[in-house]
Amino acid sequence: MFKMISSPHTHSSNLTVNFMLWVIVAMLPALFVQWYFFGYGVLIQIALAVSLAIIIEIAVAKLRQKPTAFYVEDMSGILTAFILAMAIPPYAPYWIITIGMIVALLLAKHVYGGLGQNLFNPAMIGYALLLVSFPVQMTAWLPPTALLNEAPTLADSFSLIFQGVTTDGFTIHQLIQSVDGISSATVLDGSKTAMTSIKDSIYRAMLFDELLEKVFFGGWGQINLAFLFGGLVLIYKRIIHWQIPVAMLSTFAIFSLLHDLFLWQNSDAIWAMPLHLFSGAMMFGAFFIATDPVSASITPKGKLIFGALVGLLVYLIRYLGNYPDGVAFAVLLANICVPLIDHYTQPRLYGTKLGRK
Repeated sequence: MFKMISSPHTHSSNLTVNFMLWVIVAMLPALFVQWYFFGYGVLIQIALAVSLAIIIEIAVAKLRQKPTAFYVEDMSGILTAFILAMAIPPYAPYWIITIGMIVALLLAKHVYGGLGQNLFNPAMIGYALLLVSFPVQMTAWLPPTALLNEAPTLADSFSLIFQGVTTDGFTIHQLIQSVDGISSATVLDGSKTAMTSIKDSIYRAMLFDELLEKVFFGGWGQINLAFLFGGLVLIYKRIIHWQIPVAMLSTFAIFSLLHDLFLWQNSDAIWAMPLHLFSGAMMFGAFFIATDPVSASITPKGKLIFGALVGLLVYLIRYLGNYPDGVAFAVLLANICVPLIDHYTQPRLYGTKLGRK
């Protein structure tokens, strides 16, 4: 007389697609800010990456003889496309994002069995391979359009990405070189130069004044603030947990501040810490990359340890390594430690004593 259904019997509306959509929506403010400061190339890269993600997911579904919607409807591939497209330079050649998406979805995701089985963050695998293999193209960031004599139009953006030159025949490197001074370098490149090459405190302070102005008035600070806003929305909606972002940012801030104060022995060094926190991919990494639910730690204590490890690794790479940012490599290195972290941070079961199973 009773309909027998196996457990569990409760249902939730928190489907995978809902989580993915919320993350994408939370990234939109940063996307619009990045578009405002760096031009149409951002939108073109997004469109190209999403198209490639859909094609790759459909091809994998056909190869594995699965329903097409089985791999497309969860939106995980599209989220990977958004993350990777917003991480690369807006006017990188089309083959950069093509190679990155193939590596991210095929080698870093589906080779392991698809969503939920991958050991590493797929977007960061693609980004790291691109950065190591094509450093020239991956570091060719055009200054904010407000600093250019003539910002690239939509036609120029298409031409730069698919042909390598604008409609007037200028390459991306010629456009970068047309801007004088510190504006032609990224903020993190300039800060690394100040820390390692400039010994005179006066010149170092002058350079950092320019870098701070570029961070908070030249686009990088606004983009990071937009990622911070989106990340707080995700925490409020309980899409992500607070432990990883808080642990990552606080660990990096503490080590950065101690390093600068100890090295420079000058109270003005305190300004280097906010410069690092609001430049590069710091907020992007803290709220949207390190919090990947598949490749990050899943225990409450483990999240704190994982986030602190990512923050420490970002500090070591930025201050002591060859790369000015390091968020991608820090997240991937921390992903290796996740099984060990989760093993030793398992919460105690209710009704049991510590040390007993």
